[in-house]
Amino acid sequence: MEKEFDLHDVVEMKKPHPCGENRWKIIRMGMDIRMKCLGCGHSVLLPRKEFTKKLKRVLERASES
Repeated sequence: MEKEFDLHDVVEMKKPHPCGENRWKIIRMGMDIRMKCLGCGHSVLLPRKEFTKKLKRVLERASES
């Protein structure tokens, strides 16, 4: 099953960030995906394959906001 996500979506990952927040905003997409923690503002770059493996669900779609 292919998980569907897009630029500026807010997603939940399987493990929370050390700051305690588990919500991330996708800010760059390509071969790698850069996401920004909505708790502390830290950004992380993950390969797409690793990102899709660690993704739990999409909380908010960019088109909804």
